[in-house]
Amino acid sequence: MRMVDIHTHFLPRTWPDLAARFGTPDWPWMRHGGAGRAMLMVGEREFRPVTAACWDPAVRLEAMDRDGVDVQIMCATPVLFSYQRPPAQGLECARLFNDAAREICAHAPRRLKSLCQVPLQDTELACRELSRAMAEGHVGVHIGNHVGERDLSDEGIITFLQHCAAEGAAVFVHPWDMMAPERMSRYQLPWLVAMPAETQLSILWLILSGAFERLPRSLKLCFAHGGGSFPYLLGRVDNAWRNRDVVREDCPRLPSTYLDRFHVDAAVFSGEALAFLVKIMGEDRVMLGSDYPFPLGEQQVGSLIRSHEALPAPTREKLLHANASAFFGVDAGRFAVSGAAAVRRSA
Repeated sequence: MRMVDIHTHFLPRTWPDLAARFGTPDWPWMRHGGAGRAMLMVGEREFRPVTAACWDPAVRLEAMDRDGVDVQIMCATPVLFSYQRPPAQGLECARLFNDAAREICAHAPRRLKSLCQVPLQDTELACRELSRAMAEGHVGVHIGNHVGERDLSDEGIITFLQHCAAEGAAVFVHPWDMMAPERMSRYQLPWLVAMPAETQLSILWLILSGAFERLPRSLKLCFAHGGGSFPYLLGRVDNAWRNRDVVREDCPRLPSTYLDRFHVDAAVFSGEALAFLVKIMGEDRVMLGSDYPFPLGEQQVGSLIRSHEALPAPTREKLLHANASAFFGVDAGRFAVSGAAAVRRSA
């Protein structure tokens, strides 16, 4: 079966010293060790260990060949967003990392695709960078699920999403800057609890605020991690809409009727959860997403979908490649020469 992995992350091997450039602390940077290992730092704080899979296209393509992935869509690690910075600095960072993504993809342009990032704290600059990045070859944009206290229903963000629809840019929404960190200091609880909750919060803001009524149906919108906790609590939301006027005051239709307005990836790591997700969202609105190359991602990409015998073969084909090919406009055809081999030959 062909495969398009829509949810993978990258980091450049190096980038300029942003703290020195802007004269402010707590910027991300890479502290390299040996043997293709590094620590992603934020100021003096260790953020997460990473490997060469983040920045070396040969390593990335070897993993794709091993798992049978035809096309991989990369996006920046959300800590690079810089939404909390002055807009001009956010724009400079977006351009820096967007250009770095295109450099990685240039090693195997048919197999490696990229999503840009934008300075979402400034609508005009975000729209401008989106247009530039799409012209440079990105297939869409990767955004966080909020900008400070501004959720996806914020007027400026709605304007940006309308611009994405006009540009034909697919939008991948990833949770970040998670809630209640003081209560989740151990066991990776921000990733296990806050990330799913942040995603549900974002989807509900779009539905309950009436924002979807102002967004064109042509907008291609996808949420990470299977939509977080949203699909599994949708019955609770519908029940609240039916029984509480304060829930439906800005939302003209039952929340579950908005499922045709967005997609989700399939990063749920359980056969039972995947079957439920497909039942709720529909087989046309779920796409393979591995979260490669991080430890919380699927370690053998696509194995959950491929081995899920309860899902008919045509459904698995949709989840593995057909839905993503249509959503991002990419060709998932098999390639005669492996990407890793091509990188070695060009070196």
